[in-house]
Amino acid sequence: MRPPPPNALVNKIVALTLCLLVFSGTLGLGAVWVRQEIFSTANRSNVLESKIADVERRLDEVDAGVAIALNPATLLRCNETMRLGLVAPKEVQVVRLPGSPELRLRERHNQEIFSDSAARLSGANTGKFRLVLASNP
Repeated sequence: MRPPPPNALVNKIVALTLCLLVFSGTLGLGAVWVRQEIFSTANRSNVLESKIADVERRLDEVDAGVAIALNPATLLRCNETMRLGLVAPKEVQVVRLPGSPELRLRERHNQEIFSDSAARLSGANTGKFRLVLASNP
């Protein structure tokens, strides 16, 4: 058996060095690509945030316009200028419910969700759910 030529060791070293350079270059290009993607994603996020802020600003303007239009004094003035002949409701026609309307709506919404889904799953009437808040005495 003959010993390998002396250039074989040098060729292996050169090949391994080239592989190392290609591998590190690939890692470097991958890092640059990832940074570019992060930068472009951040730019898109900033554009979306500015659009959201603009929409919220316009929504606030619309809400202010609706609040002005629904002001009782404004409604009475419009009634007079348009000669609609509308009158304010009498106290007998107004129905006032005790408690918070938000809590009543939440209870009604929760009751429909839980009673419908529980009745469908079990096939029986499970009863009503009661909303308990920490702020209630």
